Amino acid sequence: MKDKAIKAIKDGKTALGIELGSSRIKAVLIDNASQILAQGNFDWENSLVDGIWTYSLDEVWLGIESAYKALADNVLEKYQLPLENIGAIGVSAMMHGYLVFDQDDQLLVPFRTWRNTMTEDATKVLIEKFNYNIPQRWSIAHLYHAILEGEEHVKDIQFMTTLAGYVHWQLTGQKVLGIGDASGVFPIDDETRDFDQKMLEIFDDLIKEKNFTWHVSEILPKILKAGEDAGTLTEKGAKLLDPSGKLKAGIKMAPPEGDAGTGMVATNSVLPRTGNVSAGTSIFGMVVLEHALSKVHIELDMVTTPSGSPVAMAHCNNCTSDLDAWVRMYQELLQRLGVEVPKYKLYDELYFAALEGDKDCGGVMAHNYVSGEHVTGFSEGRPLIVRMPNANFNLANYMRAMLNSTMATLRIGMDILTVEENVEIDQLLGHGGLFKTEKVGQTLMANALKVPLTVMSSAGEGGAWGMAILALYLDYKDEYTLEDFLINQVFAAETSTTIEPNAEDMEGFDQFLARYKDSLAIQRAAVEALPLE
Repeated sequence: MKDKAIKAIKDGKTALGIELGSSRIKAVLIDNASQILAQGNFDWENSLVDGIWTYSLDEVWLGIESAYKALADNVLEKYQLPLENIGAIGVSAMMHGYLVFDQDDQLLVPFRTWRNTMTEDATKVLIEKFNYNIPQRWSIAHLYHAILEGEEHVKDIQFMTTLAGYVHWQLTGQKVLGIGDASGVFPIDDETRDFDQKMLEIFDDLIKEKNFTWHVSEILPKILKAGEDAGTLTEKGAKLLDPSGKLKAGIKMAPPEGDAGTGMVATNSVLPRTGNVSAGTSIFGMVVLEHALSKVHIELDMVTTPSGSPVAMAHCNNCTSDLDAWVRMYQELLQRLGVEVPKYKLYDELYFAALEGDKDCGGVMAHNYVSGEHVTGFSEGRPLIVRMPNANFNLANYMRAMLNSTMATLRIGMDILTVEENVEIDQLLGHGGLFKTEKVGQTLMANALKVPLTVMSSAGEGGAWGMAILALYLDYKDEYTLEDFLINQVFAAETSTTIEPNAEDMEGFDQFLARYKDSLAIQRAAVEALPLE
């Protein structure tokens, strides 16, 4: 196995994925069988500067250089080889946000990340004009917000892109963007798989009185689909990645993508009627659609797969944060009693207890709203446990209610797809911390969403691995579609488990959900009665 890896590295039969996440930059090197050869990481955090969540571009390059060096050091340590040549490279990053440059390629204002939520007035106008949901974090929302605010820099804009698009541009000189990442910049036309021409014209008409020298289509990057030519690593780009000079220029580059797209690839969720559920601190479900939705739903984001298929995403801010806080308290109690229980064991026992609870949680209700939740209309949250006086209040029902609450708001969002839009889902793939305890979260989620739920052994590899796979796909683009490549080459030997929903448990969750919706009135009262100081 090691000899095979050494040969792949020597021959450059490898692919490198770099993903800039919100708290970590990760680099992953894989062979042509998608197996991880080496990894490198760099931890970072956004900063609140003058009321704006941002990362400095200097830190972007420090982080990329550090993650790459850690990767190269890992290669040297494991295989006693310097990393000099790579088959293909791809860059992905957190989507959306606002990066704008002038004619001299100078950044006009500090990078505004997806986390900034000052664009509400802009999105209201754009949603009405486009008849299309524009979330606050989208790039076009940030641009229109800057225009409404009369920001001086807007007149000088020559190029607008995402973080992944910026890094790719610096590495290759190419102002391009993968279609999945582009779908969080400006709406995509499902037919042309390009920016929606009609909406581009509507936007230009909306701002024509400003008399800018640019049209919006002129400042956006060119859209590419998975497998298309996105340029090669330049001498300058090679030095940005590896200042030591060992890495050679000329390496082919994949279209830069967003973290949603790389997550779809990493979970093999790119075929219509499939999707994935990511459940950790927050929770979201993405479903690849067979056709566009019939109307605008502000609860759902519309994005695309890296090959351009339309995807609906229900994103909820709250998942396991409240549950984790309770587990920390239980651990504190055990420590006070002098009982040492590993954290994983405590989680496992609590989760297993949930499966023993009543199907409807026996009169116990939990709200996990540590923060606000746009799907149900909350700008703030107050975590709550409420029970009926005659509730069957025990550990099993308490834990089942806690876990059900992590899924309830997602189910409300997903019902828009399955009930209102009649979207059919054949299978969802689950990944994230909620699914670590074997079969518990998976069983409850399958019944909550009424869809078979699969968990794969590789689901924890993450977006950098997904981006490396997209880079590897450059070698297979003439032989396979992306969807067939993932099925036949990447996941053919993947081990997984699938749990089917059952009628009794689905009915029990429906009963819990009905009471959950009714009890949101308690949540609203708690927000009003207990204001944040």
